[in-house]
Amino acid sequence: MKHDLRAFPSELLAYFNKVFGEEAHLMIDSLKRPAQRYFIRVNTLKIRKEILLSRLRARGIEAYDYPLLDDAIYLAVKGPFEIPEKGKVVIADKFASESVYVGANLYAPGVLKADPTIRKGDLVIIKSPSGGVIAQGIAMMSGALMKKASQGLAVKVRLSRYYVPSLRELKEYRLGLIYEQSLPAMLVSHVLRPCPDEVVVDMCAAPGGKTTHMAQLMKNQGIIYAFDRSPAKVRKLLENVRRLGVKNVEAFVHDSRYLHVDFPDLKADKVLLDPPCSALGVRPKLYESKGIKDIISCMDYQKQFLRAAFKILKSGGLLAYSTCTLSVEENELVIKYAINNFGMRLVEQSIILGSEGLEIVEHHDRLQRFYPHRHDTPGYFIALLEKP
Repeated sequence: MKHDLRAFPSELLAYFNKVFGEEAHLMIDSLKRPAQRYFIRVNTLKIRKEILLSRLRARGIEAYDYPLLDDAIYLAVKGPFEIPEKGKVVIADKFASESVYVGANLYAPGVLKADPTIRKGDLVIIKSPSGGVIAQGIAMMSGALMKKASQGLAVKVRLSRYYVPSLRELKEYRLGLIYEQSLPAMLVSHVLRPCPDEVVVDMCAAPGGKTTHMAQLMKNQGIIYAFDRSPAKVRKLLENVRRLGVKNVEAFVHDSRYLHVDFPDLKADKVLLDPPCSALGVRPKLYESKGIKDIISCMDYQKQFLRAAFKILKSGGLLAYSTCTLSVEENELVIKYAINNFGMRLVEQSIILGSEGLEIVEHHDRLQRFYPHRHDTPGYFIALLEKP
């Protein structure tokens, strides 16, 4: 499948060119492919890394140690493979397409369109909304039912453009020994370094990757208050908390932009803020529809969370701010806002795996940016701030 830059809005391409110069086309091309390494966090509350590696390898899974983080391993991503354009057509939505692209099965909620003549057992090809063929598989329900069903397996994928083993089908997943998490997402909790005797707040916590990672680093001691405004997402967070054997998390359905108002006695030693963002760094990204207005809207939203984070932090407390996007507005300019409006200061991060931030913030070398074409990761941003 060709990586057609027209899958990105022209104004977004122009924006990337302005900010990143000659690297922009390399970055965009990398965004349209999965990383070559698929990272997994080892749940050290339940198992040691070397034991988990042995168990996975015994199942024939090519699992590798990542020595720079003591709870990180990765799998090799296979591909790209050619997909025969043979079969009736099913079109998946954007998010389902990006999962199917690396070998996931297609479930009914992710189906946009389906050939109404499809019958269970038919050979089908799955296309993304932009028209590229991403997988071939066997229909597990009729085309008409795919469009109507709110749940259930629509297509069992036999061949995808790229392939990673489905970890959620493993016993190790059900036992809570692993959590699928990108390398920079894992790094955020290590940078914040929550301690067993601390009060920690995760402001946008669902589905719980960073929440449960912090609990792991805190050895299930101290307390983590986890907030998300979506009841469904909080239920998913609690499922992960139970699966991973986490004991020190209290979860709340709440809009954390107003924590300082609705929880006036809440004072945190550390806060983790991974706010809603434009997600321009997520990969594989088969196409993108967001533009500059979306970036600005996200920036304004993020500042509201940041204000609340500042209010609930103790003096001398630390705030880890992270996003899975590449824009300046949602990253460096949000940090500049925190420095100029709240007097917060950038703190050196204890582990550096990415590149430094852009030179529009003083001490930009204390920021971390991950670029897909440089680091073989999603596009990502991490900052560590201290409250005066």
